[in-house]
Amino acid sequence: MNEGEILPSIRQLASELKISVVTTTRAYSDLEQEGFIVSIQGKGCFVSPKDSELVHEQLLRKIEEGFAVAIKAAKIAKLPHKELLQMLKSMLEGNQYE
Repeated sequence: MNEGEILPSIRQLASELKISVVTTTRAYSDLEQEGFIVSIQGKGCFVSPKDSELVHEQLLRKIEEGFAVAIKAAKIAKLPHKELLQMLKSMLEGNQYE
């Protein structure tokens, strides 16, 4: 689908896929939270622009959540900040996640 394209209604999609409306509602909600779609009251759901500020904000939030988990684990392991930063630097330089 292209940016700005309207998605089928929740009921229509559920019917076409022969799945629960609850499941479809959850999928649309998750897609909206991730910034992939935008819901406009009374008009429907639309595909978000790829470079949308909302998508960027969602990705930043995921990064922060990941850092929070890593920092908590590092504190439990009594890992010094310097070592944690070195681990991050090594992972970034290793290009493991590109």
